[in-house]
Amino acid sequence: MKFLVDQMLGTLAKWLRFCGIDTFYATQSIQDDKLLEISKKENRILVTRDKELILRAQKKDIRVIPVFTRDLDEQLNKVLDNTTVDTTQILSRCSLCNTKLISIDREQVKDKVPKNVYQTNETFWICPNCHKIYWKGSHYDEIIQKIKSLNQ
Repeated sequence: MKFLVDQMLGTLAKWLRFCGIDTFYATQSIQDDKLLEISKKENRILVTRDKELILRAQKKDIRVIPVFTRDLDEQLNKVLDNTTVDTTQILSRCSLCNTKLISIDREQVKDKVPKNVYQTNETFWICPNCHKIYWKGSHYDEIIQKIKSLNQ
């Protein structure tokens, strides 16, 4: 399952990526016609609170999930209602650009992460697209717990 999340739901897009779900996040510069085109072409479910865009998507037979609540947990539950998060994929995507992360040798990140992070972590991942480096930091367990609680 793949999603296209519009600009009004950026935090939701980030959390769907934390779940390991392929999530295209639409920035302000992308017009509605282009959003609909991408959704159709890439077989993505459109997630939006834009009522006009919802109607246009429905007319074009594009699957759409309307999300009107501002509460993140409610948003996640609404979007994930028809799917199960693959727990093996949690935190497998870059939260910035959606690219799948790859393992990187610890020595390769020595001068690219804070010294204390390097000293206290053995495992690192990198985004091959934007080069952001990830590790099991203080928020890791909190993110895992939140996602698993949604998945029940």
